[in-house]
Amino acid sequence: MGRSAKHVYSDPAAVQALEALASELPANGHVRLMLKNGGMCEGVVAERATVQVYYDPTEQHQGINGELRLERPDEPDWHRWMWLDEIASVEHLDSTLGSEN
Repeated sequence: MGRSAKHVYSDPAAVQALEALASELPANGHVRLMLKNGGMCEGVVAERATVQVYYDPTEQHQGINGELRLERPDEPDWHRWMWLDEIASVEHLDSTLGSEN
């Protein structure tokens, strides 16, 4: 059935919000993410985030979500995967937004 996600979204407003969030996360952008659970994570976006279709096995339906991989150049063994719907806000720590080709 393809890839699965804990939460997927099909409501047009929720999908649009995920797409807008993905557009704020350019490849190689240094960001600080405020998470919905109150946590924070900082790193460099490994590749541009995109929304994709996933399957929610609990609710048994398809919908949209997205994955993001952060890295830290000064810590080669460190990386973190997260779902776009876990992110509350994005703070840009450099000026890469808008400079990606």
